[in-house]
Amino acid sequence: SQKLLITKYNYNLPLKELRELFSAVAQDFANVPGCQWKIWLIDEEKNEAGAVYLFKNEEALEAFKASPLVASVLSHSALSNFNFRETDIVKEPSEITKAPLAEMEVA
Repeated sequence: SQKLLITKYNYNLPLKELRELFSAVAQDFANVPGCQWKIWLIDEEKNEAGAVYLFKNEEALEAFKASPLVASVLSHSALSNFNFRETDIVKEPSEITKAPLAEMEVA
């Protein structure tokens, strides 16, 4: 079944540079096998950023967490205080409230 991953971390660089960094790596995240989508988050007041991801299944989520892409994010000198939270989805009421959970073809 699908899995949700919610990440949060602090950033220590100008907001413009952070947004440029996001744009530079967005395609790498779009190419993650089994990741159906990613929503990028930012809270300027707290110097906090993060994301919400929807993965096809537990295996895809675990592979992502062990990937070089995640390792590169975790080792970035301007990012710190990482928090990862995995959760299951309650599908039926989420579909009623229009959550984008439909299976998608992932290249």
